[in-house]
Amino acid sequence: MPPGLEDLPAPPDSRTGWPWTDAGPVPDPTPAGSSLPRISIVTPSYNQAAYLEATIRSVLLQGYPELEYIVIDGGSTDSSVEILRKYEPWLAYWTSEPDRGQSDAVNKGFARATGEIYAWLNSDDVHEPGALAEVGRYFVRTPDCRILYGRGSYIDEEGRKTGSCDWIRPFDRRLFLTSNFILQPAAFWRADLWAEVGALDVDCHWTMDWDWLLRATAVTRPHFLPVELASWRIGPEIKTRSGGERRRAEIAAVSKRHGGRLQPTYLVYQLDRALWRVSEHLGDGLVFRLVRGLATPIRWLLKDKLWRRRYQA
Repeated sequence: MPPGLEDLPAPPDSRTGWPWTDAGPVPDPTPAGSSLPRISIVTPSYNQAAYLEATIRSVLLQGYPELEYIVIDGGSTDSSVEILRKYEPWLAYWTSEPDRGQSDAVNKGFARATGEIYAWLNSDDVHEPGALAEVGRYFVRTPDCRILYGRGSYIDEEGRKTGSCDWIRPFDRRLFLTSNFILQPAAFWRADLWAEVGALDVDCHWTMDWDWLLRATAVTRPHFLPVELASWRIGPEIKTRSGGERRRAEIAAVSKRHGGRLQPTYLVYQLDRALWRVSEHLGDGLVFRLVRGLATPIRWLLKDKLWRRRYQA
């Protein structure tokens, strides 16, 4: 049986609501003659003690009867291990040891997974109440679906919702080659698809989800479920805000790898890269400002006109 509020450790006094003092709804019965699929959730984590407990509770309090939950910690030096030990009775497996980064941790987790459906939830994000039941029942009703994604929201450092991820949209492969509009914590897929497509690229540090989803959606069309399944935490230390030019280069490389040199994302990166090099040689003086002024309409044509004409016509 899945744990209830009374089974889990008491939350800190200052924490209320989901997933601290509220539990998810009990899943409805499945259609006659069917059963809910086993869902394996992997959480990669490293020094995320401030958020890890909320992530864990948002999975355990789903009330989902066929859950396998695995946490792979990268050898944290904060109190993450204490939190993992506190929730150990409800985890299928956890470890804390050095790894090669987030992609490696996710791969290690899925190497141990035994479920029919896979997903990973980063250690600062949360699943919405009832999300796993929605997903499990959808896969039962729709046996031809191999990958599913839903809606999501932003949350702040305190777990308060700050807005909707309104850039999520029904699937369009051509657009997806240029822009990632799938919220990774709201995505779920069948285990056989993971086996077919292969694991995450450990050389990707910022775009491992987009790269894998591009590979997966090349062999099967995903289904879009217009239901809120996850919340994405946005704070000053969020990984997707770090990396600077190296992150931009990785995004461009993934766009080019899957869509070719004419992808607007790749072309705009090349233009920006040229501007960075001009700035390195000329500084930020008048000449650079003139060059940047000339480049601005080109950038606009690539990202706005070309993008819209090619993908939104």
